[in-house]
Amino acid sequence: MSSPPDEVPPVPAELIEEVRDFLRLDHNEDDEAIAQLLRSAAHLCENFIGQLLIARSVCDRMPARAEWQKLKKQPVQAITLVEAVGPDGALTSLPSNDYALDIDTDGVGWVKLHPVNTVARIVITYDAGLAADWASVPTTLRQGVVRLAGYFYTHRDRLDAGGPPSAVTALWRPHRRMRMA
Repeated sequence: MSSPPDEVPPVPAELIEEVRDFLRLDHNEDDEAIAQLLRSAAHLCENFIGQLLIARSVCDRMPARAEWQKLKKQPVQAITLVEAVGPDGALTSLPSNDYALDIDTDGVGWVKLHPVNTVARIVITYDAGLAADWASVPTTLRQGVVRLAGYFYTHRDRLDAGGPPSAVTALWRPHRRMRMA
């Protein structure tokens, strides 16, 4: 089980302004609402593409196994900590010779314990995300987030049977990582 990622990092004023420009708004009275809608749109984007947009620290809890286990969030930038979960729930750092780590060329992180280990559960802390900040997010992903936030803004007081604009998924689809169950 993966812990939910920390909230999408704060939305910069430039991104809020992009939404205002997209909507042709000439006031900033709704900036806080737009920022909330941007965070929601970014979260939906992350779920759709299977990757975190902005790099941040994530923790996965998983059973301790001697075979390779895949970390939940991608792309993994660095695996920073492996801890054993004690019977009382207390966390203890494992020595580096008790496990093996790997990050493959697709940014997927892997961990396995060495068979002699008696730990039942582990917590892996790692950094994952496509970009260091909003300015570095790929343009098509950023444009899709802006369009979706704009859609949410214009439909915040009424239902729209048509659903979000298909341009959003068209912008995001090239970045999507498919998962087989």
